[in-house]
Amino acid sequence: MSVARRSDAARSSHGRSARDRILDVACDLFYRQGVRAVGIDTIITEAGVAKMSLYRAFPSKDALIVACLERREAEFWERWERTMLLHAGDPRAQLGGVLEVVMGRTLDRDYRGCPFLNTATEFPDRSLPANSLIRERKLEVNAKLQEIAAAAGVRDPQMLANQLQLIVDGAYAAGQTLGAEGSGRALASTGQVLIAAALEPASAPS
Repeated sequence: MSVARRSDAARSSHGRSARDRILDVACDLFYRQGVRAVGIDTIITEAGVAKMSLYRAFPSKDALIVACLERREAEFWERWERTMLLHAGDPRAQLGGVLEVVMGRTLDRDYRGCPFLNTATEFPDRSLPANSLIRERKLEVNAKLQEIAAAAGVRDPQMLANQLQLIVDGAYAAGQTLGAEGSGRALASTGQVLIAAALEPASAPS
């Protein structure tokens, strides 16, 4: 891509440090085009920095990938905390709020899938630093869902956490492949069915 056609991330990074410009551009390109498809030289050109500046900030492409995922992770938890505060004191509403936020993102016209799942698909080797971060993040999400489910009084918090995480990941995939008209629109309503079922008292044995 020519300098004249630099990405939105590059254009919006004016006045930022070389490291931040590199990260802005890399995160944008990795998300829109895929990690494997984007080379270091493209990132350097888009960010308008010298190759030495990139390798001074990020010793390898793997390190840059991890830095982008860490930024995405921070953004995710910021949205999560806003949702928790919005529904403070009501764990059932907090679970529903998480589903609504995820659904909203997957229906956005610029949505290109979950960056964590996308990266894991491109790099299946679990020994890679990026995959370790992805696995830790997914486990943390599950643990937090379980914690909220327990506070809501469901019978089996772990089961509900697993179910909700499964449909969330399904919505991520649907949003990437089918867009706003896909089955991701059913995420919130499907989740509410699962939450309601988990709150029902166990049937007495006949």
